[in-house]
Amino acid sequence: MIVWYLQNKRLRFKDFIDLIPDISTKVLTLELAELEKNNIITRQSFKESPPRVEYSLSEYGKTLAPVLHVIKGWGLKHLKQNPKILHKDSEWRKKIQNVG
Repeated sequence: MIVWYLQNKRLRFKDFIDLIPDISTKVLTLELAELEKNNIITRQSFKESPPRVEYSLSEYGKTLAPVLHVIKGWGLKHLKQNPKILHKDSEWRKKIQNVG
């Protein structure tokens, strides 16, 4: 999910917390560090007060985009074929209606 959200813009730590509300700060910190270590994302620190850090996809990380889109397509088709796994009020119900 982290890589997915970084496809179109730079994000800060707080942005990830807002986008992925069920992730703990500890797990997010570990995941970001692992992705940076593997050269999938870049971390840019700004010497400001208060300090600011932004994350973005590295050039290498951008090569994952086609794979992510294929996985998303598969997931949407899976949800359409198995609608019972969705909560009755899920926003995904509307999204899967237009899936081929």
